[in-house]
Parts: sequence; C-alpha cells; structure tokens
Amino acid sequence: MDLRSTLNLPDADFTIPMKAGLPTLEPKILAEWEAQAIYHRIQEARKDAPTFVLHDGPPYTNSPIHIGTALNKILKDFVVKSRTMMGFRAPYVPGYDNHGLPIEQAAMKKFQEKKVVPSILELRKACRAHAAEYIGIQSEQFQRLGVFGLWELPYTTMDFRFEAEIIRTFKRLVEGGYVYKGLRPTLWSPTSRTALADTEIVYREHTSVAIYVRFALQSDPNQIFSKFPHLYTVIWTTTPWTIPANLAVAFHPEMEYAIVKVGAEHYLILDALVEKTAAAVGWTDYQVVERFDGITVDGAAFKHPIFDRPSIAVMADYVTTEDGTGVVHTAPSHGRDDFFTGKKYGLPVPNTVNERGVLTEEAGEFAGVYYKDCDKVVVERLRELGALLSAQPYTHSYPYAERDEQPVIFRATEQWFVAIDHEGLRDRMLANISLVELESFVKGAHGEGHHAQGVSWIPENGYNRIEAMVRNRPDWCISRQRPWGVGIPIFYGRESREPVLDPLAIEMVAELVEREGSDAWFERDAASILPPGYVHPVTGETEFDKETDVLDVWFDSGSTSLCVLEGNVHAEWQEPWPADLYLEGSDQHRGWFNSSLILGTAIRGVPPYKQVVTHGFVNDEKGQKMSKRLGNVMEPLDVCNQFGADVLRYWVCSVDWTNDVPCGPNLLKQFGENYRAVRNTLRFLLANLYDFRKELAPEQLLDLDEWAVEQADLLAADCADAYERYDFGKVLSSIHNFCAVELSRFYLDAVKDRMYCDGKDWPSRRSGQAACYHVLVRLVKLLAPILPFTAEETWARIPGSSGTVHFQTFDPPTAERLDAIEESELQKRFAAILGQRGEAFTVFEQWKQSPEGTKDSQDADLRISQSGEVMGLLKSFDSEELAILFKASSVELVEGEPAYAYSPSGFAKCERSRLRRADVQEVEIEGTMVPLTARDRRAVGL
Repeated sequence: MDLRSTLNLPDADFTIPMKAGLPTLEPKILAEWEAQAIYHRIQEARKDAPTFVLHDGPPYTNSPIHIGTALNKILKDFVVKSRTMMGFRAPYVPGYDNHGLPIEQAAMKKFQEKKVVPSILELRKACRAHAAEYIGIQSEQFQRLGVFGLWELPYTTMDFRFEAEIIRTFKRLVEGGYVYKGLRPTLWSPTSRTALADTEIVYREHTSVAIYVRFALQSDPNQIFSKFPHLYTVIWTTTPWTIPANLAVAFHPEMEYAIVKVGAEHYLILDALVEKTAAAVGWTDYQVVERFDGITVDGAAFKHPIFDRPSIAVMADYVTTEDGTGVVHTAPSHGRDDFFTGKKYGLPVPNTVNERGVLTEEAGEFAGVYYKDCDKVVVERLRELGALLSAQPYTHSYPYAERDEQPVIFRATEQWFVAIDHEGLRDRMLANISLVELESFVKGAHGEGHHAQGVSWIPENGYNRIEAMVRNRPDWCISRQRPWGVGIPIFYGRESREPVLDPLAIEMVAELVEREGSDAWFERDAASILPPGYVHPVTGETEFDKETDVLDVWFDSGSTSLCVLEGNVHAEWQEPWPADLYLEGSDQHRGWFNSSLILGTAIRGVPPYKQVVTHGFVNDEKGQKMSKRLGNVMEPLDVCNQFGADVLRYWVCSVDWTNDVPCGPNLLKQFGENYRAVRNTLRFLLANLYDFRKELAPEQLLDLDEWAVEQADLLAADCADAYERYDFGKVLSSIHNFCAVELSRFYLDAVKDRMYCDGKDWPSRRSGQAACYHVLVRLVKLLAPILPFTAEETWARIPGSSGTVHFQTFDPPTAERLDAIEESELQKRFAAILGQRGEAFTVFEQWKQSPEGTKDSQDADLRISQSGEVMGLLKSFDSEELAILFKASSVELVEGEPAYAYSPSGFAKCERSRLRRADVQEVEIEGTMVPLTARDRRAVGL
C-alpha cells in the first residue's frame, strides 16, 4: 500500500501558486474588473447604504505619475475600499488640475523646440491638448495600481462646465464683497513674470549680500540732534536692489536708541544692537554719548544715500532687536510692512522693478539693471559715495517659487485679492478648523454633525500647521499674469478703468464659458459677451475692455468641492457636501486645504471637509530626495512591472506614511518577502479546502478550531477599528503577526496532522477545514483594501465564493460576540498553552544539544511541572491534545515548581503520520510489517 496516497495532502493545483507572478497576473485581473464594470457594480450594490465621500485633490496633468502621487492614490484607495467593505457607499471621483504654469511650461517647451512663438490662443490650445494627453496617461497608470474610481469621467478643471463653475464661485465671492483689486506688494516671480500667493512659495537656504548703509541726517525740525555733527543713521538689508526704492527709515517708537560717536562722526542706531553693529561694520573705537526714545526721531529726515531726495523717519512697531541696526530700510514698493507704513505716511509706491525683474526708469541711474546684478552695481555705487559701511555674504531662509524653484521678490502691483478679514472670514475659518479628536468621529456617525464645530486633523499636528497658516496669512492674491488659466471675468470701463463687479456680467461670462470653454474669454471682445446696451453700474459707460489676468490655479483647485460635490457639472459627481475626508501631502496645509477652506467658509460657512489626513514625501533609502540627477527615482510602473502593484501597496501600508518615507529596490524586495509570508498563509489555508463545502462543517468545532475562529474574529474587530482610524499600518501588522504567530507557528502547525492523517470525512478533519475556511474568508476580506489583486485571486478559488471580494463587507463580530470571546474559557486555556509552549520550546532548543538530545521534538517526551491555575488549565486538555500542541511524543503533567524536562521517547514511530505514540503497533500490509498508530490504522481501513 502506498501510505502517502492515503493522506489528505494539500492540493497544489487547487490553491493559488506559490510564485505570485503579480506583474503578469494583475493586468489580467484589471481587464476582468473593467469588463465587469466593477466600480459601477459596487456603487449600485451600495446605493442604499450610508455615504462616505473622499474628495480627491487634483494632481497636475503635466507628466506621468511619480512615486509620491502613487503613495497618495494608494492611500486614498485604502480608504475607499475599506469604507466600502465597512458597508458604506464610498464613491471616488478622481480629479485633475489642468491649468497653471507647469502645463504652460511643458507646452511652451514644444514651441521653443520648433522655434515658434505662439499666440495666446495657440498656446492655450497646446496647453489643453497637453493636459488632455496626461489625463489619459495618469488615469491608466493609477488604475494599474489597483485604484477603483470613476475613471471614464474624472473631474477636470478644464472641462467647459467646470470652468464655468469656477467663474460662478468667483461670482459668489463678489456677491459676498470678498473680492477687491488693489495695489499691494505681492510675491513676484521674475522668471515666470507673475504674482504668486503664499501657497506657491517654499523657503530655502539662500545666500544674499547683506549691506550696512548710512543715511546722513538731512532735516531735524525739533533740533534734537543739532549738537551731534556729521550724524547718520544706519540700515541693514539683504536686498541691495531695493535701495533705489527707499523712501523712509523706520524706528520703533518705544525702544531706546543710542548716539554712537566714531571718530568725528555720529551714528543713530538701536542701543541694544550697538555692539553687534560695531562688530559688523568694523568700529573698534566708539562711544555711546547719548540715548533717546525712538519717538524722538519722528519728523526727522535723512538723505537717500544715492539720490538727492529725503528718506523720512517713520515709526513702526515691527522693528526688532534680532538683526540689523534697529533702523529698518523702508521701500513701499517691495515689502508688506513697508507698503502699509508708507501708506500711513502718504508715501508714493514707485514702480522701480518691472515684471522681468529689471529696474525701471524710476530707479534712476540703475534703469536696465537686472535685480540680482544690483548686488554688485548698487553696492559698488554705495561704496563710491561713501555710504557703504559693510557688505558681506549672508545665508538665510528665502522665498522661492515652488514651481520653477527660482527666488522671488516683493513687488507692488495691481492685483485681485480675496479679503481674508472681510465679514470676519479669518476668525470664522479659525473657529471652523478647531481640532476635533478622531475618537469623536469614530464613536459618532462618521463625522456627521462635527464639521461646523471643527475638523479632525490626522496626524493632530496638522492642526497646528493649518492654524498658523490661517492666522498669519495675508489677503489671497488670486490674479496671475499668465495666458493659461480661467480668465478673471471682469470688465473695465474703457475710459474710467473702473472694474465691473456685477454678478450679472460675471454670469454672462460663465454661460459663455460653459458653452465654448475658457478660450472664448480670450477670443471674444467685451461687446460680444455682454448683453446689448449693457451699462456700467457705477460709471454709466457702455464701452468696455476685459481683464487679461487669469485666476490663480489654487482658486481652481480650491473650488473643486463646490464644483464637484454640490455643482451642476455632472450628475455622477454630485455627493453630499462637505466631504467626509481630504487626504493629501502635508504641504497642502498651505495649499489645497487652505484655498478650499477659504472658499468653503466664505461661500458655505463651513470647511469643505470633516476630516483631513496628511502624508509625508518619498525619499530614497538613504533619506535623500529623489531626483533624476541622482539616479534614485523609483517609477511606479517600473515597480509594478518588477514586483507587482500589491507589493508597492504593501510598502505604502507598512511605512509610517504620516512622515517622510523611504523607498528603494532593497526595501521593496524586503516588503516582497513580507508579502510572500502572508501569501503563503493564504495558500496553505486554501490548499486544505479542495474538498470542502460549508455544509460539510460539523455543528460543533473542536476546541482548537473554535479557538482559531475566535482569534480570527478578534483580528477582524481590531482591523475594522484600525481601518476606521486610517491606521493601515496596524491593519497589516496585525494580519502579518496573526499569520506568522497564531497561524503558522501554532494553529496550522497543530492542526495539520489531523488535516492530513485523519479520515477524509471524519468530523475532526471537517472541523479543521471549517476553521481554515472561516479564517481564510476573514483574512481575504481584511486584506482586500490593501492587496486587492491577491485578495481577488484568492477569493475566486475559495469554495462557494462568487462574484468579487470587493462586493463583500468585513462583518466584524458584534460587541456581544467580542465579550463572549474575551470571557470564554477557550481563551484562558489556549493562552496558558501558548505561554507554556514558548518556554518549553526554549528548553528543548537547549536540550537537543545534549548527548541524549533529539533533533525533532516529536521524538521526545516532555515532562511539565506546574501548579495552581496554570496546572488546572493544562489538565483541561487530554494527553493526545497536549502531545500535538507541544509537538512531543507525550506530555506528562506533575505538580511542582515550574519546570520543563525532555527525554528521548521510547515509543515507536508511525510510518504514516511520523508520530511516536504509545499505541503504535506493527501491522502487515501487503506482506510488510508497518508500524501505525490506532488512528492511522483506522484511517487506512485496518
């Protein structure tokens, strides 16, 4: 008799393959999902369920996706799939940002390669075509990652109807009185030739030329300083290019200033900064001869160090004791504080620097000089005139444009703004974003009712970031001097230049754009847009010109919740407003979260989100930023082709994505090994179900099997709670530990003898199969949001399964079930076994090195000495169970101090099960004497 043929060995053909082959398998599953219209079928199946809305933050369609956008989309997919399996209808409308500088630059590059200078309309059409191309590319790439969504109808900000809704959002702000045009110093990009908002700025280490410049006293109406001949004040600045625009020097009215005598000259600077200034300019022999309060200087004037004009003394409370001299160089054209101080004192705002960063005629002798070259030209001129006391390199944090990574300047220009303090908007935003602990959302109806009182920020330090951004931000500059974007729908009276802030006129533009797209604003003249006979509501004019600026792209993206969730663009997009969740990178506290908050609060009174989850950025394995120059870039599609999307998703789930995370070939290989450990557990469970159907399960499971079912139920409860909290790492670590510890090292090890060697239809084997089935179904469902391809592959092979696993729900155990498990005797009994088992195995590892030791614990007898409750729990198992659970030939229990002792077994080894047992007997099989246990003899019919 071939004894092996009598065993119930796992069926390798029935289960999933050991080698996943994900790069080949996943595209096949994707094709099946597409053929089945799986996303729409899921939405239909959940049509009557409560809704959970994750509103997508739109990536730019200017290039293929990168590992950072893959991280973001995979995290969102974890949310959507897990909420779906919690029983929600969780629609996902992916979005794309189509306007703005990155796309314009990409389109312009193609014209430059052809040496063609396009018209505005030609460039706009090229931008639209470029964006459309990458909508298709990115959509295909995101789907390759296993992301479900409305991919055939994503929202796009260049959709005609979407552009019209952006204009209507602007109209609603106008109706609320939030929009104004004004001359203000704004952050300006000389390379892109446009104003920028604070949200488009990053701060980097930058080396400037820091100069100390003296200004001679020109007039002293109060004759306070007449006894100090040759009196100067001294300013310190890191922007020599702003010296030609200087109109004032600012003193703090309440701080004490000193007259410092240096040779025959006197200098007026802040008393607290005398030593620091002296060291910087090289004064070695100096003396403080008198002190004054800053207010004393009010009304005096000093001579501009280059030009023949006064630089008046002004009072300002922003003067500090930290840097410089305590006297602040003031150029109203080139600084926010400077501008408002100049306004207070009635100073002009000269246009000394043009849009290209070149000094104008108003800069006098420096006209035509590029602003950066002033570090040499202006500094040298100051030196020639004897006004320069010191010029040294100075490294500090400086604003750069995020998009082109070039330094920016402050430049006063006419721009359109959203007034942040109009109607208490800032205070309302601060109240709206107050921190609400995640716990209140988990316990409540998933955030319902919380949005008006606050937001759940995850991680919680996100609240500190957004609060500081809102509290300190200036008015929002929403105009850009670029050709590609949604034109600002403002008409001007041709003669008066008075803007038309008329909602009726703006709606006419919206209707035009809805029909023909935003290009129509640039193609049509004002007369063909406005109704015949339209009259300026303020001036009475009938002839008009159009605004040439476009809206800031953050206005586009900040409008998305209003256009998608509550707008009338496409019915398939519409969902309850505000969204349950926004999930983006941590940089969006100053970006999308901020602009969305402004528009949501101004127009709807509350934020457009109830919860906000943020993640970090992706670096290489050494913690360096990824760049093509360093050759450390990981392309998501390359990862999918080498490892599979499920391994990439495993990586996303495993790292602490709330902070910056590392990624690289070695890490992905490691996570591939971890993935295989989970896969092998699924494979083993499934392989033992080849002849199982649910109806074959016995009414009462054996204790070990019931314990395994209870453990799987506890796992399901823990994972469902972790999914609720967006703690995806805990989900995966709990599953991985369950597979490695409870299953592989204990349950599967303990049950396989029964599964392989008991009779095929014995209740004992069917009990084990029923437990494996329950555990497998639990695992596959819990893994489905994270490893959708592997879960689908496994689900298709589970006996009795149908459809897709993504139609399923987690079905976590009820509170009553959890209470029953926690109080169950099984948990106490098996906790005792697991504790004793670990200690016994440690002793065995030492004993097997002894002269009498055996390599396999199955060839040894175990003597356990215990007392009290532990002994009682161990005695609740029969001797055969203990031998199986401790992987020993036999287990003897004795009262006494805790101890474990092994000795070689004296029992014969069963030829079929390879166990040593007291009931092993030799029986004749086909003329050969074969040792078999009583169980094995019965199993083979002897």
